[in-house]
Amino acid sequence: TPVDQISSSTRKQTLGLFGFGAFGKLVARELAAHFEITVCDPAYVGAVLDDGRAFQMRGLNETARCDVVVLAVPVARLAQLCQRIAPHLRSGALVLDVGSVKLIPMQVMADHLPDTVHILGTHPLFGPQSAQAGIQNRKIALCPLRGSRAGIVTKFLRSLGLEVILTTPEDHDRDAAMVQGLTHLIAKVLNDFGPLPTHLTTISFDLLRDAIGMVKDDPPAVLHAIESANPFSAEVRDAFFEKADALRTQFQVK
Repeated sequence: TPVDQISSSTRKQTLGLFGFGAFGKLVARELAAHFEITVCDPAYVGAVLDDGRAFQMRGLNETARCDVVVLAVPVARLAQLCQRIAPHLRSGALVLDVGSVKLIPMQVMADHLPDTVHILGTHPLFGPQSAQAGIQNRKIALCPLRGSRAGIVTKFLRSLGLEVILTTPEDHDRDAAMVQGLTHLIAKVLNDFGPLPTHLTTISFDLLRDAIGMVKDDPPAVLHAIESANPFSAEVRDAFFEKADALRTQFQVK
């Protein structure tokens, strides 16, 4: 199977998942059928999904020795985690992050992870809300950094029904500054208005409200990464407010 091809072994691959927050749970949910999953997250006493599936929780050292290691932690914690797991990673292991930005995480992994591991940066362009019914036809960005696993991983992800977009960290962050930066910014502002109308609405407003619903419950670390850790977000944000101010001036009653 494509999963078996991620390494040269025919046994079921082990996957070490660092982080069991909302997105870590989504990773576990979608990959449980393909890997033997071990979870490491000090914030949890157990790793159990809503459907009752449970995963073995182990310490950092043992989790880092898995065939595939997924770093599902906030960008701000990534450097420290990479430093801690680096001595324990197996030669030939595959390490992936799932961050909403790519330039900083890719540099962190390049700086702190050993040359003996394969490294891929990924950004699933969906979340727990938008993937409630599954990940079929959802998009995932893939940024190869080190090693030779990009092709095999691409094939596997496509077997899950995902649309794989190969890109560079810079191109990713430039696009994400608008695609995610503006979406979360507008959602945050509108959500702060309080309850939005639900009856006297247009189709376009319903779609906007649905979009807000997909991101309004994201943890603060996600918004911080999108707006602060992406080096291109400030430029896009400033341009947005400049255009909004111009419109406000245009429509002011004189």
